[in-house]
Amino acid sequence: MSAVTFLSPVTEEIKLVEDRMRAQAEEAHADLRAALEHLLKAGGKRIRPTLGLLVGNMLGGPLNKIVTLGAAVELLHTATLVHDDLIDGSLLRRGTPTLNARWAPPATVLTGDFIFARAAKLAAEADDLRLMNLFAETLSVIVNGELTQMFTSRGLINRENYYKRIYAKTASLFEMTAHAAAMVSTVNEETIESMRNFGYQIGMAFQIVDDILDYTGDQNAVGKSLGSDLHNGLVTLPGIYYAEANPQDPDVISLPNGGWTHHDNMTRLVENIRASNSPNNAMLEAEKHIDRALELLETMEPSTERDALENLAKYIVDRKV
Repeated sequence: MSAVTFLSPVTEEIKLVEDRMRAQAEEAHADLRAALEHLLKAGGKRIRPTLGLLVGNMLGGPLNKIVTLGAAVELLHTATLVHDDLIDGSLLRRGTPTLNARWAPPATVLTGDFIFARAAKLAAEADDLRLMNLFAETLSVIVNGELTQMFTSRGLINRENYYKRIYAKTASLFEMTAHAAAMVSTVNEETIESMRNFGYQIGMAFQIVDDILDYTGDQNAVGKSLGSDLHNGLVTLPGIYYAEANPQDPDVISLPNGGWTHHDNMTRLVENIRASNSPNNAMLEAEKHIDRALELLETMEPSTERDALENLAKYIVDRKV
């Protein structure tokens, strides 16, 4: 499934979203403008604003609000990446130097803060208190999830913890995007709830696939060493499946007691997970989320946007990076 199939109905509107994003730094310090431009040029498929645009257009939402929402969502996502890369010490993202590879930590933190603030300003421009509450709540979920991951998730082999982490890290923003796009459209509460759930389902699948690619992807395409999450102490779904099937593996047993700090042992465990059926089992779980998302779309009137959302959902489990 090609990204073109779901991007094509909103190609011009994505350009409007990027223009709105750039405009947020027009009166800022020159280095902030340069930083935002660097982040925008780093690319990405703009999946989150595309999701909002497709849902909003399908439901007849006002274009200006949907574009503003798309810019707010993508800026929020961008700000989280700036802080994540600094926290993780990542020097590359998608093969491009991260902001913290170029700037000192204080400047990187402040840039992330600026982008968060501008994202909130854009969300406020939708002039909808419900949307503002949703935006603020989602940001709280993301930050709380990062802290939970940092303080209580290292070496933990626990499905409930994993699902909460990927909801906070990824699915919450997909959920908010689809939910908000429906909220600014003139549709009933049942439709709004269906779109919220659609965003949730594809968001959960998106992060599960990301976690699978951490084991099975092309290292150059993924942009980081394979198994990097496990080397950082984070046991994702492929690792959980492997641990459940191999509870006596010494490397699995060592994880809760800091075994993830032993590089050679974790390299061996990564290879064992890669060679097992665990990534396939995790993919089956991602596909179940996509099946639920597609069922929700069946309740919508046929349209170009509905077809594109279906292609977007399918792309999430077909992608290689």
